Amino acid sequence: MSGDEPHAGARWLLLVHQLPAKPAYARVKAWRRLQALGAVTVKNSVYALPNNDEAREDFAWLAKEIVEDGGEALVCEAGLLEGLGDHEMQALFDNARDEDYARIAAEAREIAERRSDEATDRELADLAAQVARLRKQLDAIVAIDFFGANGRLAAQGLVSGLEAAFQGGDTMTAPEPTPAPGPLADRVWVTRKGVQIDRIASAWLIRRFIDQRARFKFVPSSGYEPEPGELRFDMFEGEFTHKGDRCTFEVLLAHAGLVDPALSAIGEIVHDIDLKDDKYGRAETAGVKSLIAGIAVPGTDDEQRLARGGMLLDGLYDSFAIKQADK
Repeated sequence: MSGDEPHAGARWLLLVHQLPAKPAYARVKAWRRLQALGAVTVKNSVYALPNNDEAREDFAWLAKEIVEDGGEALVCEAGLLEGLGDHEMQALFDNARDEDYARIAAEAREIAERRSDEATDRELADLAAQVARLRKQLDAIVAIDFFGANGRLAAQGLVSGLEAAFQGGDTMTAPEPTPAPGPLADRVWVTRKGVQIDRIASAWLIRRFIDQRARFKFVPSSGYEPEPGELRFDMFEGEFTHKGDRCTFEVLLAHAGLVDPALSAIGEIVHDIDLKDDKYGRAETAGVKSLIAGIAVPGTDDEQRLARGGMLLDGLYDSFAIKQADK
């Protein structure tokens, strides 16, 4: 195997570099380039990217720039054997992107709050320009979201909702369901691997109230081409996913026309955990969040997560239903 060929067992590329204290701009330039590439810090002056052709080229160019600026740089392939594992390394990327998505979501909510009937044409034009800039920032983050961080769909839904609102609609708040993509019975429902609260709750809702013969398939977060008849949920470009400020569970609930106070209460909890906006502030949210964190620990099988999460949601639904009946 030549030195230019990626090793089959090497999932990661590492850039190890050192720059002199002066000139300071060289350090700033290298840091900005690393941020733009989506690299994460493994330890001081050691940065990582997933091992692919594009990353190899990016790191090679950056290493060349560092050397030209008077520093030293080494690019190597790495398979993690001790200490930091692959799950932990991927979590570093996901956490970094989730921070980016949280910033985008917060700015989108701020713009939505400032948009009102009382706003002048000039103020609305300025807000629309801010939405356009936010879209560019979001697209740049998505381009370096290598593993499909959980915050992506919420940020995309909020920004898309703003874009629609400034084009004449108001999908930030309107609960209008999309046309049904065929009957929702005896279907294969596809979602991203590594299910978390919204996917766990949505799968529970589907199997218990929408399609009792549902089968679930777990696929990578990007690049999957659905087979005929499959329905995707909580996935980019899926039939059922975030819309405006609503999570996938809420979108499914509206689409299926399920008017049930107990389900609405669960939807509020799922919303606040998934979107992290504390919109509803229910007392049960913190406890459910902790329990889901225990269910969805790294490395846990997705079917097992659905089974354990389903038991939790069954109990939560029964509790809300009993409270409603006692009123």
